[in-house]
Amino acid sequence: MSVSIFEIIGPVMIGPSSSHTAGAVRIGSLARRILGQTPEWANITLYGSFKATYRGHGTDKALTAGLLGMRPDDERIRGALALAEREGLKLNWILSDTEVEHANTARIQLGAKDKTITVQGSSLGGGRVAITSIDDFPVYVTGQAHTLITCHDDRPGMVAKVAQILANNQLNVGALNLSRRSKGDLALMVVETDEAIPATVKEELLSVPLVHRLVSIPFEMDW
Repeated sequence: MSVSIFEIIGPVMIGPSSSHTAGAVRIGSLARRILGQTPEWANITLYGSFKATYRGHGTDKALTAGLLGMRPDDERIRGALALAEREGLKLNWILSDTEVEHANTARIQLGAKDKTITVQGSSLGGGRVAITSIDDFPVYVTGQAHTLITCHDDRPGMVAKVAQILANNQLNVGALNLSRRSKGDLALMVVETDEAIPATVKEELLSVPLVHRLVSIPFEMDW
């Protein structure tokens, strides 16, 4: 397994903890990106060590900062709660004793206008994170690659149609994961590509019948 120099040194961040602060910012940021806009409200459930130390390590501020679109090194993180109040982002904090697979885990239900999603993510250490659930579909989204997420009807040929459009536009697939609620129901596909996905390709993908929603998360080296 390869390890980057950034994982050895650690992320550029506002402290005190790469797991509880930098990682939490990234979980909040990915939740915002998956929603596709600035949230107006969020119900945030904290588990494990996130629950135990969220105020002392500033996890509440960090998650809020991510939801507001900040990066882990943003000086405004310390004042994120007050900023959220000023900007009208309504937050509800829930502390849960439920055991989860990873200690540093948050479940965020967030929304704006008529759009709502629920995202669950964990901070893995060194600022690395993984989103493990989107609307209860199991996924693995890290933000460490250009990422395409589609929600579509579970029908034969849907994966092939998406893959063909990407191939026709010279976009190479590095990883692909598909999950579904049940046979013939909705399915969620996560595709990592080597190249950023242009807006024209996103429009083409959205025009595919039975594709209901699409999210594109570009990889940013300094994120």
